[in-house]
Amino acid sequence: MKKYAYIGCLGFIAVITTEFGVIGILPQIAEYYKISIDKAGYLLSAFALIIALTGPFMTLLTSGFDRKKIMLTAIFMFLITGFVSSFSPPFWLLMLVRILPAFLQPVYIATALSVAVSQADDRKKNGLMGLVFNGVAIAMVTTVPFATWIAGLWAFEYSFMIQTVVSLIALMVIYFMLPPMPVKEKKSYGNQIRILKQPPFVLSTLTNFFMITAWFSTYSYFADYLNKAKGMDTSMISYMLLLFGIIGVFANGVAGKMLNKNVAATTAIFLSGTIVVPVFLYFSDGNLWATIAVIGIWGFLYSPSFLNASTYMISSAPESLEFANSLATSFGNLGVTVGTTIGGWVIVTKGVEYIPWIGLVFGLLAFAMMILKGIVGKRRQVLSACQN
Repeated sequence: MKKYAYIGCLGFIAVITTEFGVIGILPQIAEYYKISIDKAGYLLSAFALIIALTGPFMTLLTSGFDRKKIMLTAIFMFLITGFVSSFSPPFWLLMLVRILPAFLQPVYIATALSVAVSQADDRKKNGLMGLVFNGVAIAMVTTVPFATWIAGLWAFEYSFMIQTVVSLIALMVIYFMLPPMPVKEKKSYGNQIRILKQPPFVLSTLTNFFMITAWFSTYSYFADYLNKAKGMDTSMISYMLLLFGIIGVFANGVAGKMLNKNVAATTAIFLSGTIVVPVFLYFSDGNLWATIAVIGIWGFLYSPSFLNASTYMISSAPESLEFANSLATSFGNLGVTVGTTIGGWVIVTKGVEYIPWIGLVFGLLAFAMMILKGIVGKRRQVLSACQN
């Protein structure tokens, strides 16, 4: 049902607003707490690291619980995070409340996707998953740039207030519009973990990791890069986030339809952005309009990255949807952690203008994993044919 997909999408907006809403205000946070930009980046990388380390285990542990209760609990944690953060607590406490909802973020995503496709046939599943993942693009076009804009007008604390309001709205919609959804048949842990022994799934996982690392080595410092390398102020950066998100909503819809036809080809097409965007950013130099055009291309190719990565992994393990989704979320967030950490290190040691090239390197590694998966797949087909 599309209704379930839209509910999942709304919750996803709250999740993304909280996780990535700090991207546009990292320079302000660094200034307020008198810390370097790479240390401020821990607010993003630590969040992602917790997801990477605990996601699959938390999803397995909660796989037998009512799905509505899981989604409500997860969004409630995001609500608490936004509320406490809006009081600009000491940095250690800000880090702590940022980390808490990270334990349930992959659980929410895996559950929301499972609920969205629970009553759909195979031909419509990727499209419904695309609707849920539209929450990423919608947040980028609405709540994230709006929160950045508000922070630019007043103070960064107001950005966290926006996150709190969005989480409250999502919580109320889930509570009143989603029916109780108890799990009728819980899959054994052994059956779900079995996919970790399958080489195509392992290579899909590595593709996911390198792809997200490539994108976030640059995107995590979107505001800092546009400010220092392209000379944009906070207001202009919020407009760029808006442009990024508007194009991203369209891109997610396109990607969802393309994935229904060919998962590997779609993933490769959008992954190519990790290679072409750094080149375009370099040649745009100080030309404002050229830079805006590149940001539009960047938004189109980047926005479906989580949808592409998850679908690419799930296509290798369709029998374990929720666990595969949680692994996709975990390794994707591990990519966020590694990309953010390496990007921050490059900024401190070399300069912010160099970070797009880190994305190119990891993009090439992702392509290498896709090629290797294709080779392994063909060999398995040959062996299977010989045995028959």
